[in-house]
Amino acid sequence: MLRGLYTAWTGMVNEQNRMDVMTNNLANVSTVGYKKEGSTSQSFDDVLTVKIKDISAGLSNVQRTGVRNPGVKIGENYVDYSQGSFRETGNTYDLALGGDGFFAIEYTNKAGETSTMYTRAGQFTLTKEGYLVTPEGDYVLDVNNRRIQMDTAKDSDITEDGRISQDGRVIAQVQVVDFEDYDYLERFGESYFRPIEGARQTAGTASVYTGYLEMANVQTVSEMVNLISISRAYEANQKLIQTYDDSLEIAVTQLGRLS
Repeated sequence: MLRGLYTAWTGMVNEQNRMDVMTNNLANVSTVGYKKEGSTSQSFDDVLTVKIKDISAGLSNVQRTGVRNPGVKIGENYVDYSQGSFRETGNTYDLALGGDGFFAIEYTNKAGETSTMYTRAGQFTLTKEGYLVTPEGDYVLDVNNRRIQMDTAKDSDITEDGRISQDGRVIAQVQVVDFEDYDYLERFGESYFRPIEGARQTAGTASVYTGYLEMANVQTVSEMVNLISISRAYEANQKLIQTYDDSLEIAVTQLGRLS
């Protein structure tokens, strides 16, 4: 197999992965609390190539032909946790975090199993029973890991430390937590994150702002520029493969032809 074909193919695979990441970012540019993703690339390990049982080197000899690199491979994807811009809504239960931290959410899967997820998306609302929930119906937790319940007939005040008051009485405090190392968080869905083994939770230092939502930290223009660059790199590798294919066709159909 020609090395150039393999190298060009690995380049196309890598650019396709980058394209998938960029298009997902663009698809979520309006998703509240979304954190954009990025991708990395790395080269395969260099290998020392040799000639074995080659007439030019002698069938019993091994001749080094030099160090070769078989191309590029997909590295790790990563999440950019930088803060997004705020959008004012005026809704008391729309909450945005200014600084490092996450809201704690009680998530229930289809099997009825519950677990705690973490999110920056604070687009909350009240159920008819007065529970503070996400648009998907998952419960927002207080500092004691309990569901937050309020009187729907009363107005609420929410301070920057997350304390919720009704009629001048504090009834709950929104839980805001943080983690020492975000490498121990994995994305779950579009705006949820869950800790994996080794995650160490700390107290969140973020301030809670009522009447605001944190938007996705995706810069549309930047992502579009990246998409154009990725498309051109993909096309370049595609043309290289086509060139090799044309050369092989000439070698097979013309060079070996008897005049």
